[in-house]
Amino acid sequence: MEHLEEQLAHLQRTVDDLSDIIVAQRNEIDRLSARVDMLMRREGEREAAGGGGVVVGDERPPHY
Repeated sequence: MEHLEEQLAHLQRTVDDLSDIIVAQRNEIDRLSARVDMLMRREGEREAAGGGGVVVGDERPPHY
């Protein structure tokens, strides 16, 4: 019985640790998503203003 209680305590600790990791990852995902949204808005504003000069992957450079 004592062995089972010890195993249960270890498993509970592992679950708590994993839960903390998941919360940290969720916070990081939220932070990165907000940053991507901000960058997308900024790029959209730059395109709307006529700025650019970024070559898209399939476009040929002007010297071709």
